[in-house]
Amino acid sequence: MSRQFSIILMLLFVSVFYGPVQLEAATPNVIVIMADDLGYGDLSCYGATALKTPHIDQLASEGLRFTSGYCSASTCTPTRYSFLTGTYAFRGKRTGIAPPNAPAIIKPGTETVASLLKRAGYTTAVIGKWHLGLGGDAGPDWNGELKPGPLEIGFDTCFLLPTTNDRVPQVYVKDHRVPNLDPADPLWVGNKKPSPDHPTGLTHRDTLKMDWSHGHNSTIHNGISRIGFYTGGHAARFRDEDLADKWVEKSVEFIEKNKEKPFFLFFASHDIHVPRMPHERFQGKTKLGYRGDAIIQLDWCVGELMKTLDRLQLAENTLVVFCSDNGPVLDDGYKDGALEKIGNHRAAGPYSGGKYSVYEGGTRTPFITRWKGRIKPGVSDEMVCTIDLPASLAALAGQSLPQDGCRDSYNMLGALLGKAGAQGRDHLVQQNNGNNGTYALRTGKWKLQRYDKQTARNIIVEQELSNTKVPHYQLFDLEQDPAENRNVIQDHPEVARQLKKQLADLIEQGSSRPGAVAPAAK
Repeated sequence: MSRQFSIILMLLFVSVFYGPVQLEAATPNVIVIMADDLGYGDLSCYGATALKTPHIDQLASEGLRFTSGYCSASTCTPTRYSFLTGTYAFRGKRTGIAPPNAPAIIKPGTETVASLLKRAGYTTAVIGKWHLGLGGDAGPDWNGELKPGPLEIGFDTCFLLPTTNDRVPQVYVKDHRVPNLDPADPLWVGNKKPSPDHPTGLTHRDTLKMDWSHGHNSTIHNGISRIGFYTGGHAARFRDEDLADKWVEKSVEFIEKNKEKPFFLFFASHDIHVPRMPHERFQGKTKLGYRGDAIIQLDWCVGELMKTLDRLQLAENTLVVFCSDNGPVLDDGYKDGALEKIGNHRAAGPYSGGKYSVYEGGTRTPFITRWKGRIKPGVSDEMVCTIDLPASLAALAGQSLPQDGCRDSYNMLGALLGKAGAQGRDHLVQQNNGNNGTYALRTGKWKLQRYDKQTARNIIVEQELSNTKVPHYQLFDLEQDPAENRNVIQDHPEVARQLKKQLADLIEQGSSRPGAVAPAAK
């Protein structure tokens, strides 16, 4: 009797006496792909016609495409904080957009999606944009050990863009150090001009290959001026055009190295954040300027990851989640043609607002899950959010949440996998940046906006950035008015009263997950 025949007989025996055989591993690999500044309407699978995103479209056609998928904030640092910790960023400290020399925002010992999966036996990695600070309270030691950082909150390895690429410095971080750093050319990062003759976007504007429009006019690197100042570290610096290739290269290395055991990869793309400088092979490939070109570069990255899973025969044992850290913005500090070439493209789809705002366009983004053989392809209207990934993936891996951890993360695994009858969230708090008093609460069809400072940095992505005076509260019926054009708070005073109280309670009580306890309440 052949060995193969013996195995078949054994499986049939187990199936008869013990029920169906689970041919897939109990702990699937998990890849979370987070785009940067990608809007609801920026992909062809979400209705875009000005460009095509075939690889992301394929991901959607083979999985579940959500129409009410959210990030928890409309800027990068707070969304990333909430995604990793499962806790709303407004509950934390220094969770606004992190400056170049920011210390680690997520402290060692904090439960994260990475630490939960690591405890379940996963090998964990983050590759790409970090923007959550590095180092102790004094900030990063760029020429020494950059810790604490990702490795102190559950990641086994990391290969990072330490801040965001419109902020200095333009170097990578591998685990705890800047690779290729020459001790004879130390890296210095600061908030003030290091010398009177230091080239900046103001003093050497005529040398720039991409001009700035506002706020990005300090140190020049690769013909592009940035926020902040730095000197040295020349051997460690990278070209903007090579970022996407590097993220794919390092991700493929990680997947290949860990193909025999469960792994968790957080693929944190920098596309399509400014400065948008895609690789030369993508430049000019769309009619939308470098912003459109960066979208198809992002699509290529997704395709390379999926090809790697297929090549290694891992696709049927890998849950892939595609999302974005916030909604779109056109002019975010550089003259890259995004405004002039927008045409009929609607980056936020049918929604108003975008990055920096709590209108739907700021937080409702593309959200796709795919697990071949386990997720039935289709479209879901259930409300899910990136903040729910820690609790959901913990449930997938059989891990329990600590009482004081992941305080706002709900187990949405059934909804994420498209299980029949599984429901998504019944409410979601949204914020713009940090904890500056701009919030929104969606409950069913109702959306309440709260502006404690009564000034909304309201991005309508087809226009310039503008500060708009708004009432303290606004109420919208998303079923009748998805673009949030008509404030109906005067028509529904009881609904407004209930939502005001619910939002205030959610903010003040320190947690929203049932059973979770805020640290102060211990």
